[in-house]
Amino acid sequence: MANLLIYISGFITHTIDILGYGGVVLLMAIESAAIPLPSEIIMPFAGFLVLGGRFSLIGLGIAGGIGSVIGSSITYFLGYYGGRPLIARYGHLVFLSERELEFTEKFFKKFGLWSTFLGRLLPVVRTFISIPAGMGKVDFLKFSILTFAGSFIWSYFLAWLGLRLGENWHSLEAYFRKFDLLIAAVIVILVAWWVSRHFRKKKS
Repeated sequence: MANLLIYISGFITHTIDILGYGGVVLLMAIESAAIPLPSEIIMPFAGFLVLGGRFSLIGLGIAGGIGSVIGSSITYFLGYYGGRPLIARYGHLVFLSERELEFTEKFFKKFGLWSTFLGRLLPVVRTFISIPAGMGKVDFLKFSILTFAGSFIWSYFLAWLGLRLGENWHSLEAYFRKFDLLIAAVIVILVAWWVSRHFRKKKS
């Protein structure tokens, strides 16, 4: 498990460092395709790099929004063409439990088209809300626009948190000589929490 966590955190940081905005788009597309790669780690780390002038918050919001639309399109069409039987059968492969599927379906029924916007602002729901949207045959253009809008806000907010956290950590530089190691340690902790949470749900 430790090696897996190190690999995931390393994959996220190196992808962003090498590909820049393209890396953010790629990682957010993977996350939005219901593959376990949490945006709660992707975007805050990218936000750290705003301090050095590598990115801008607006740029990160746009990149996160574009990536989310790309990834969400995959799960949208899975729901559109495969329906609930396909998702119920193979959803466990991406840690989608029956409880989470039912919750997102109820969320979609309650808010309709706007759930594709509101759902992007909520943890867990944001990853899977495109599935019931596809099953409900939501107009794809409207789905894409609302997905981008909600994902832009989510991505911008998480990047902003990363920026602010980075600013606070910078003030502690006298106490932490290895700033990069501190960031890596926090990332590993967050990945460990996220992965263990999903494995517990899968086991239950």
